[in-house]
Amino acid sequence: MKNKLKKVGLYDPYLDTLGGGEKYILSIMDVFADLGYEVNIFWDKDLTKEIKERFKLRCIDTSKFLPNIFKKNVSTLGTLKTLKTFDYFFYVTDGSYFFSGAKNNFVYAMIPDKKLYSRSLINKLKLTNYQFITHSIFTQKWLSKFGIKSQVLMPYIDENLISQNIKINKKEKIILSVGRFFSHLHSKRQDLIIQAFKDLKAKSNGFSDYKLVLAGGLMKEDQEYLNDLKKLAGNDSSIIFETNVPLDKLDKLYKLSNYFWHFTGYDVDEEKNPELVEHFGITPLEAMASGCLTFCYSAGGPKELIIDEENGFLFLNTDELIDKMIKIDPDKQLKEKVISNGKQFVKEKFSYEVFRDQLLGLIKVRPK
Repeated sequence: MKNKLKKVGLYDPYLDTLGGGEKYILSIMDVFADLGYEVNIFWDKDLTKEIKERFKLRCIDTSKFLPNIFKKNVSTLGTLKTLKTFDYFFYVTDGSYFFSGAKNNFVYAMIPDKKLYSRSLINKLKLTNYQFITHSIFTQKWLSKFGIKSQVLMPYIDENLISQNIKINKKEKIILSVGRFFSHLHSKRQDLIIQAFKDLKAKSNGFSDYKLVLAGGLMKEDQEYLNDLKKLAGNDSSIIFETNVPLDKLDKLYKLSNYFWHFTGYDVDEEKNPELVEHFGITPLEAMASGCLTFCYSAGGPKELIIDEENGFLFLNTDELIDKMIKIDPDKQLKEKVISNGKQFVKEKFSYEVFRDQLLGLIKVRPK
């Protein structure tokens, strides 16, 4: 059978959030599409338009949206029969599991939350022919503590960001933060970012002309959280909100911004609540690729990726962040070094080619 006739299936119960986890799992589908596989997505609504507006992914142009058999009380036998026609099946777990008849099955473990990985006898039986994958060493470590063996497949950064020729003097006085607007789970803590920005401007005249741009996806149920953030910002015209921003505009924001802030996990005890910190940190890498001086709260995935004052900066509280910003801003030599190292780090470790080769090794497929 030729590869173009082979089928890969995906079920992601969080698909309509179109967050970082969705981009990651759809990126895997991209590789299969490049190999000539038929990509099938189990979802009751065709999300082609929404996905194309949010992500640059080739697979979505040829993907098929199938009835969501996992939400229609389809019998175990019916699910087995449907999945039996697939060569590969990928599932983003929300804590529920099911028997699969596909030849090769993978569970993507996005969140290091023990409640999602029950080791009950029935779950062990359901998972007999599944392998677990995750996107970060941080999550893999916690999965191991939960009794789950997994393999790490780190995501890639869009080529248009990696290939940009960013010069420090072409940047504008912008501090950027990118992340979905929501207050639960691993919140991006835009509330703290707004307060830190105000404190920075109050403490240093060097940042008096700076703007803070908060960009990210917004779902209807999170509108109240956004309203609270706008109240916190008050009448400060230098604080700008960009919701559901088109991809091209987001790329431009990365290109123009001088600094990037990432606060996820702030003041969380990651040993007690690993699910509340950043699991990987795709937006900090996108910022680094775009020549931003990237500052991340020192927890979870970003702590594994950033070497302080080498390819980015880490901080433990807002006071440390502000002090580092004031100290670093006039140091052109340090800034140029960090920007150069950050771009090179992303280019070497997080290109599509690296991602593709690692995935092919994981699924034991040889390219044409």
